[in-house]
Amino acid sequence: MENIKISTAQFENKSGDKAYNLATIDKLSKIAANEGSNVISFHECSVTGYSFARHLSKEQMLELAEFVPEGASTKRLIEIARKHDIAILAGLFEKDKEDKLYKACVCVDKNGLIAKFRKLHPFINPHLTPGDRYCVFDLYGWKFGILICYDNNVIENVRATTFLGADVIFMPHVTMCTPSPRPGAGFIDPELWRNRDVDPTSLRLEFDGMKGRDWLMKWLPARAYDNAIYVVFSNPIGMDDDQLKNGCSMIIDPFGDIIAECRKLGDDVAAAVLTEEKLTNAGGYRYKQARRPDLYKDIIGQPHRSEQKVVWLEEQRHSL
Repeated sequence: MENIKISTAQFENKSGDKAYNLATIDKLSKIAANEGSNVISFHECSVTGYSFARHLSKEQMLELAEFVPEGASTKRLIEIARKHDIAILAGLFEKDKEDKLYKACVCVDKNGLIAKFRKLHPFINPHLTPGDRYCVFDLYGWKFGILICYDNNVIENVRATTFLGADVIFMPHVTMCTPSPRPGAGFIDPELWRNRDVDPTSLRLEFDGMKGRDWLMKWLPARAYDNAIYVVFSNPIGMDDDQLKNGCSMIIDPFGDIIAECRKLGDDVAAAVLTEEKLTNAGGYRYKQARRPDLYKDIIGQPHRSEQKVVWLEEQRHSL
């Protein structure tokens, strides 16, 4: 495999304003392409907006959602990819011919749709249908996977995608800065965002503390380290409906080290060069070779007990 340069982006999307969001994707894709990146990744539902969907009826969701790849937004993403000669990953709500709704992430390049992934654990709107398969695809001689937001908190999903061959997993999110049972979690006052030019320090302290980045650092590097993969994390910054998000989109290498990160208090792009040798030099590569699946294959594959389902439902409640 040859080295590949990948960008991750953050921006403040507008709820339901596809034209604005796609224009911003266009602008940031141009920046990434001019910096020599082969691929750029955007956050979960970057085309449509995310948190506002918790208020929508099924009829409103169907109006917002699109078919993939024949929908207007996917076609526009392909146009942007062709204009800048860069592959693009972006998220939107998808519908099918039976009016089922999904949370989707698409990868496109100048030739069309490369891959589509449907979120396995969607919960922002009760009318969403969970995806039923993993996604691994070839691009520029590398194997890529996609897992959306909560999918990455279930560690089996990351492991399964890795064992299907992924060298790199794109992890588009809309996360952090929301209440949770974990210590230190909570919303961040939107007034800090509105006052960011005058007082960036107070906002940065909230963004980087346990409501935001410090929580992410408890688990995200471990996904890369344990599986000896590159992680491309993308997250919005600014207001998403009535919730403030802290960005910090980043790329993590197979050693668990952050090799690129968006740090602006606004729209931003960060890029890193991925090299093949890290995939096998990292400790996680050796750990995978040392596995003893005969010991735990029947344990890991056990069905959920009723109390486990209660925990998952409680997670959903706190995330809405």
